[in-house]
Amino acid sequence: MYGRKVKLRFFFITFILLTLILSVFLVLKSLEENVVYFKSPSDVKLISELENKKIRIGGMVKKNSIEMSSNELNFIITDFKNEIYVTYSGVVPNLFSEGKGVVAEGYLKDRSFFNASKILAKHDENYMPPEVKEALGEK
Repeated sequence: MYGRKVKLRFFFITFILLTLILSVFLVLKSLEENVVYFKSPSDVKLISELENKKIRIGGMVKKNSIEMSSNELNFIITDFKNEIYVTYSGVVPNLFSEGKGVVAEGYLKDRSFFNASKILAKHDENYMPPEVKEALGEK
């Protein structure tokens, strides 16, 4: 019923579509392992089961909550509704301080305690590192 050119064109278009779908599937599947989900302390309280997945918890560092020992940093992340206690061992970013935004990446011990493997301090677009500020002679 259809000519040879129409059949060839149909198979070519089908092959291209299947190749495209397969490549998108493979890219998404490989990225799935590297995706780290961001949650607030309120979201953590709603988690039904504690999985051994790496997550990011973000919020503000609660005032007067930072406790430093020789090799460990303990602080509280809050979203002003709920709080979560965070334990971290490692180098702390320069922007990390009380009352500032922070994102901690790591694993949940339970709904109230979080073991961070990485700390990411947030800043606004007006931030200028102290070294640059000094070099420019600004205060």
